[in-house]
Amino acid sequence: MSAVAASGLPRAAVEAKAISLLAAAALSFGVFLQGFVVREPAPYELFMVGLIAVWALFGLRLSRHAAILLALLAAYNIGGALSMATMGDLHDTPLYLAVTLFLSLTSVFFAAILVADHSRYGLIFRAWTAAALIAALLGIAGYLDAFPGAGAFSRYGRASGTFADPNVFGPFLALPGIYMLYRLLTAPMRLMPLYAGLLVVIAGGVFLSFSRGAWGLYVVASMLLVGALFLQSRSGLFRLRVALMSALALALALGGILVALQMPGTAEFLAERARLVQHYDGGEDGRFARFVVGFRMAMEHPLGIGPLNFGRMLGEDTHNIWLKALMDYGWLGFASFVVLVAWTVAGGFRILFRDRPWQPYLLCAYVVFLGHLALGTVIDMDHWRHFYVLVGLVWGAMALEACHQNALRQRRPAAARATAARAGEAIA
Repeated sequence: MSAVAASGLPRAAVEAKAISLLAAAALSFGVFLQGFVVREPAPYELFMVGLIAVWALFGLRLSRHAAILLALLAAYNIGGALSMATMGDLHDTPLYLAVTLFLSLTSVFFAAILVADHSRYGLIFRAWTAAALIAALLGIAGYLDAFPGAGAFSRYGRASGTFADPNVFGPFLALPGIYMLYRLLTAPMRLMPLYAGLLVVIAGGVFLSFSRGAWGLYVVASMLLVGALFLQSRSGLFRLRVALMSALALALALGGILVALQMPGTAEFLAERARLVQHYDGGEDGRFARFVVGFRMAMEHPLGIGPLNFGRMLGEDTHNIWLKALMDYGWLGFASFVVLVAWTVAGGFRILFRDRPWQPYLLCAYVVFLGHLALGTVIDMDHWRHFYVLVGLVWGAMALEACHQNALRQRRPAAARATAARAGEAIA
């Protein structure tokens, strides 16, 4: 059999290219599916289970960082299993923990495939942006009731797009929105109208979700991004451009809000949602009071009280990622989650400003991750698919940097030997 394809290229090269294209398409489609979550298990889970399994069969390799991430997330899930063991009635807890385990594996998966090929960052961000644009457009249409059946894309008078909960829909749009802002601030001027238009659509979805957490997340991440760009560059001209483009982005946002406020009922709803403390936050039975009760309970139950049992006992869920870890995953799960967060924050910051091909993606993922940590003080997000992807994006960059430094160390002795050899020849 000939080893040369009809195109004249070696058959092995053609097959390798075909496999690479198929892998890229499958990865993009998997990331795209995370934008469509109405119930569990979502299409994202069903597709990614198969994708991870196939990738593992054909050579998914774990770097040192991916292995550490796997160990931390394994401890987190073991904590959940121990917590479940304390329950008399399991309800649907096994399925709940199975989803947690799967989502944990997606973090490891993304970290592993990124260290193998950093160009996959571009695939992930483009697929995520495409999903966000569709979700945002449908959410806006649902809020406006733009066509028959559009109401399916809104909940409680708020845009929800292709999500069951507006409070998940809004934060999902954050990374694509921050990425569009980054492109607006740094890309060639001829592309500004494109990125500005995409940013308006995504920001419109965030605004009409009427999620206070999403609003805060987007504002905080935007400020962190602009601040990081100022620190990263010493060029006065670049800093001036960032300042001008930031002002333009702010003007676009304010203009969009003013337009939205002209819609019937929007101004009143905005005033209601913009209040810092809602009726369900304060009071003896409010969200903040439950925090105190929960942390006291955690001191008495080192294994936790069982996943989702907090809501069954007190009528509302924890609405706090730290309390969630204690109640649902016990002290072991809480400790592993704290270490994971601290390692992600410290490790990501250490390499944040290094000039690498993947640095723009790391910067966007990192500031959005920090925003999610702040958001997690008032909402549960242990089953937010995109949060686990964010973790994988940051850990992938950490692993890439480790590989880059290893390569530099290996080249230095070789360069030194070559220099010594040339010096010896010159003396001779």
